[in-house]
Amino acid sequence: MSEKLPKTAVTPASHTTPPAKFSHGVRKGNILQVAGQVGFLPAEPGRAPEPAGPTLREQTLQTLANVHAVLVEGGATWEDVVMIRVYLTDTGHFAEFNELYNAYFADLTEAPSARTTVYVGLPAGLLVEIDALAVLG
Repeated sequence: MSEKLPKTAVTPASHTTPPAKFSHGVRKGNILQVAGQVGFLPAEPGRAPEPAGPTLREQTLQTLANVHAVLVEGGATWEDVVMIRVYLTDTGHFAEFNELYNAYFADLTEAPSARTTVYVGLPAGLLVEIDALAVLG
């Protein structure tokens, strides 16, 4: 019987404590799952989580930065990501999101990953949520 690999919670200092019993990321062996991230600005003591702004652009760029922070804290890079899931609140945002996404990943040497995009309801004021799965090594 092989030894069970431990699970390690991954929470960057820039992130608030999740509102329920989950982690911003979990690493087990060479697998890192980044939980759904939204466009909240970096955490400040005594301040409630606040979106980066009202626009899809502002929230998308902050959301990608928040996913990246979890990846880095867990020992990964965008190059290690094999799956990205995007949750948008409005089908009308799809084209603009793709433009932002393509520009963000323009410098990667290979495609960032497989991707799924779905449409959901998010808490008031939030337009996008993104999660990622990385395999290190």
